Formats: sequence, structure tokens, C-alpha cells
Amino acid sequence: MTTSQTHTQNAQNSRNTKDAQNSRTTRNVRTTRAARTGPPPARPPLWDRRFTLYFVARAVSLVGDAMMPVATALAVGALYGISGVGIVLGIWTGTVVALVLFGGVLADRVGARRMMVGADLARVLTQGVLAAAFFVAPPPFWLLVTMAALAGAATAMFQPGVNGMVPLVAREPQRANATLKVADALAQLLGPALAGLLIALTGAGTVYAIDGATFLLSALCLALIRLAPAGAPEAAPAAAGSPAGADPGARTGGSLRRDLRQGWQEFRARTWMWAVILIWVGYGVLLFGPLVPLSSALVGARLGPNAYGLAVSFLGVGTVLGGLLALRVRPARPLAAGAAAMALYTVLPLCVALDTGLPVLLAGHVLGGGAWAFWSVMWATSVQTHTPPAVLNRVSAYELAGSVSGIALGQILAGPATALASPGRLLLVSAGACLAGCVALFAIPAIRTLGRAAPAGGTPEAPGRPGSAASEAPDC
Repeated sequence: MTTSQTHTQNAQNSRNTKDAQNSRTTRNVRTTRAARTGPPPARPPLWDRRFTLYFVARAVSLVGDAMMPVATALAVGALYGISGVGIVLGIWTGTVVALVLFGGVLADRVGARRMMVGADLARVLTQGVLAAAFFVAPPPFWLLVTMAALAGAATAMFQPGVNGMVPLVAREPQRANATLKVADALAQLLGPALAGLLIALTGAGTVYAIDGATFLLSALCLALIRLAPAGAPEAAPAAAGSPAGADPGARTGGSLRRDLRQGWQEFRARTWMWAVILIWVGYGVLLFGPLVPLSSALVGARLGPNAYGLAVSFLGVGTVLGGLLALRVRPARPLAAGAAAMALYTVLPLCVALDTGLPVLLAGHVLGGGAWAFWSVMWATSVQTHTPPAVLNRVSAYELAGSVSGIALGQILAGPATALASPGRLLLVSAGACLAGCVALFAIPAIRTLGRAAPAGGTPEAPGRPGSAASEAPDC
């Protein structure tokens, strides 16, 4: 081969090499662009066996729970009046407040699932006793109060674990909370109307019997859940010395006083949390507590008991819509978005107080239900993702005790308050309190600026996430 041919061949090889390099570079660029613009990674599945069992457990018991306010308002109200309804509801709620902190400690010690199964079985007994009593004869007031107290004690053992179980059975708490809220909404849609119909056709005993059966099915589903083993990403590691077969994160040892104090420190370290609960205490006394006794009396007297059951069912329609909205919307500041939604809740007591017609009354309940559902999902997700798993049940107990305490007082005072003002005027006060509370939620920076946190230990998307009380000063 001549020198000129050699140079020509080398030049050709060089061009081929450059072409190959350019081709590879182009493919790499295209691959990178495709990776950037391609579909997002698949979201983890929600409906696995654990979440499905938990969902069924919650859904069936929620149907029974949705029947009880109407059953209590109509059956107890027919026997003992507004004051009787308020006292029975207030005793139930007051017992929850008195014992829920101990329920949180026990849930952290022996596991939320075990506590929830035991509480469900206890409520099978209380509702069964009331069902038998209503079937036989009008029950005495002391029996209604006693069973309300026992059912409240069982609820106090059950409720702290509701928040703690969600991160154990679902990888995305907001999706799980929104799905559960939709189930709650459907229960509110079906339960009250069914309760009103059953009371009219068969009596209150049937409603209490069905409620007991839902607790039995709930206990069975919860008992069948097998949580992830210790060390799995979905569960907190079990503490040394936990009993065999205990739920992940369950532990033994330590004093009751120390556990309560640690839970209080974690609760107090989060300004956004205790500030919301302070507002909710006021809501309980002035809004949520008196709403059922006063509304049932006003709507029932003016439009009949079936209309009240229908109105509460339309509250469920709104809750379905609010839960579906929470499934799709992921605001960067969830509590601020929830506070904006809660302003719409004002319409509910307002339309009852103003004696509006049935269409307006139903529309007001739809708006109120949607507002409440959206806030509830934002709140539950914030608590679950901004609280260390090891103390979540105790922190949930403190926030539950605070928010429910005002409701108990409001329920008990609903009857005596009617001696000072008409039910309609009292509900106007409720509407004003709702608006004032929303203004307060926006006025507190710790609430307004709290960002959405990654569910599994990720970083928040906006400032405002408080750390553990043991390592960080209160978020003032």
C-alpha cells in the first residue's frame, strides 16, 4: 500500500470513529431526554392485603358509627328530649377524653392493632346490650349512660391506633387517608338514612344490633392483618424485649408517667399541632358539640325525622366529594389549604339556623361535608408524616383528647343553653365561631406555613416541619 493510500485509509478510519462517537453521543442524549420526559415512576400499590383488610375493618365499623348519631338523636330524644341526647353523647365523649391518653400509651406498648381488636370486641358487648334493651322495652336512662361510658372507654383504646396503623399498612398516607375518608363519606351517606328507615320500621334495637355486628367484623379483619416484620421499610423496628407476635414498634417496660410525659413533649414541640387543637376546643364547645342535638331538634320538628336523616346523608355526599378531591390535590401547604376549605363549613349551621327549605338545607350539608373531609385528610396526613413513628400513637392521643374535650362540653351544654336562647340563635353563634376559627388558622404562621412532608422519612417541601422534641426546640 502506498503512502497516499495509507493516509486515505487512516482518514477514513478517523471519520468512521468520529461518526460512531457522534452516533453514540446522540443516542445517549436521546436516552437522557427520554428519561427526563418519560412517564413518572409507578406509584407503590395501595390495595395490598394489609390495606384491604384495614379498609374493610374501618369501612364496616364506619357504617355502624354513622347510624348511631341519628339513632341516638331520634330514639333517645323521643324518650328523654334534647337534654337526654346531649348527656348520653356527652358521657360517651367525656369518657373518650378521660381515657384516650392511656389508650395512646398502651397502643405504643402492646401495638395499635391489638388494642383496636380488643376495643372492637368490647363494643360488640355494649351495643348488644343496648340492642336487647330496646327490643324488650324502652331502656332506663341509667343503662343508656352506663353503656355510653363503656363504649367511650373502648373508643379511647381504639382511636389512638387509627393514625398509627395507616403508615404501617400503606406507603402513601395521603392516598390511604383520602380513600378512608371516601369510605367514611359513603358510610355517612348510607348510615343515617338507613338508621332513620330502620327506626321507623323496626325500632332502635335493630340499629344497635347492626352496629354491634360491624364491630365484630372489624375485629376479625384487624386480627387477620399481618404487619411487616421488624426492620421492613413500612414498619418501625420492634423494640428489644417486645413480646413474641407483637405489632411492629410495640414495646414493654418504662413507667406510665414517663410515657405520658414524652408524648406531651412531642405534642408541645409542634406549635402547628397544639394551636390547631386549641382552636378545635373552641369548635367543639360552640360548633361540633351542639350541632347534632340542635340540628336534629330543629330539622326534625320542622321537616320531620326522615328529613334530618336525609340531610345527614347529604353530608356524606359532600364528604365523598371532599375525599375524592383530597385524592387528587396535593397542596404544598396542606393545613393552609384545609383551613380555606373549612370556611365552607360555615354554611352548614347557617342553613339550619335560618330555617331554609329542604334543597338549600341539603346543599349546605354537601358543602359542609366536602369541607370537613378535605380538612380531615390534610390534618391526618400532616400528623402522620410530621411525627416520629415511635410516639405517633401517644401524640395522636393528645391531639384527640384536646379536640374531643370541647365536643363533650358542647354536647352536655346544648340542652341547658336552649333555656338562654333558641336553637336557631345558638346555631348562628356556631356559624360565627366557624368563621372566626378559620381566620385564626390563617393568622398563625406555624399552621399557615407547614409544608407537606415525604411519608417515609423524606424532607418536607416547605419550611415548617418541627423535629423531635428530644432534639429540637418548640416551633415557636
